[in-house]
Amino acid sequence: MKSIKTSADLKLAIQQTKLQQANELILLKEEFTNSLDRLKPINLIKDAFKEAVAAPDLKTDIINAAIGLTTGIVAKKIIIGKTLNPLSKLLGVMLEVFVTNKVSKNAEEIKSVGSMIINKIFHKKEYSEKV
Repeated sequence: MKSIKTSADLKLAIQQTKLQQANELILLKEEFTNSLDRLKPINLIKDAFKEAVAAPDLKTDIINAAIGLTTGIVAKKIIIGKTLNPLSKLLGVMLEVFVTNKVSKNAEEIKSVGSMIINKIFHKKEYSEKV
């Protein structure tokens, strides 16, 4: 800032300061309005959803969870079946949760083993058809 030597310089400096203050007040009000808009619950939900959808592993995680859940339900149906016994039902639920957790945590290994088995089955079929 240059030094003020005359009253005209002082008036000019005051005007410039008032103008700068008015511009900063406008910017502050705009930023405040934008902040309030971002903090609305619907906008927070939208932003969280956008972040979740943008996550690269979301599809894999959903597929793994679905595979785990399906496997748990099937294991419960096969081992426990339809029963009216409350103890058997409890054991079935515990089995379902256990299998679901194990399968969803190790889904990639299970997928690779499953695809390897399927490839061997279809590869043998193709080999036997050639002979």
